[in-house]
Amino acid sequence: MRFEGTLDIAAPRDRVWAFLTDPKQVTTCAPDVQSLDLTDPTHFKVVVKAGVGPIKGTFNMSVEFIDLRAPEHAEVLARGQAPGSAVEMRNTMDLVAAGERTTLRWASDVTVNGMIAQVGARLMQGAADKITQQVFSCIQVKLESPASAGISANPA
Repeated sequence: MRFEGTLDIAAPRDRVWAFLTDPKQVTTCAPDVQSLDLTDPTHFKVVVKAGVGPIKGTFNMSVEFIDLRAPEHAEVLARGQAPGSAVEMRNTMDLVAAGERTTLRWASDVTVNGMIAQVGARLMQGAADKITQQVFSCIQVKLESPASAGISANPA
């Protein structure tokens, strides 16, 4: 499955970049994250509950920033498994500055295998769209709130 879109954020590009490339911050917007373990500035592991309809599982995900060109482009590869299912996601983000605003252009290619794909195939698009909306709405709210002005630049 492929998902893509744009999001206009009322925050400077450096602040948006710092948030999106900081696993501790960006995972606060992902639903059902159980744990986060930072390996180094470009690798981390996350445990997340996910599923479609009645089929749910706990995925152990390995995530890697495979291409970082601050403050304009990032590519992230995430691979994970749950009993009987596997997922791979390749995400790209491009940030375009426009004064104190930033346009986030994003794309995500997702491959799901196993029980979740077999049983929930017809429900996956709708569920993924709903989660995507929640995540980007959260990112926008956090970056546009006055408290977010204190987000520091990520050294990665």
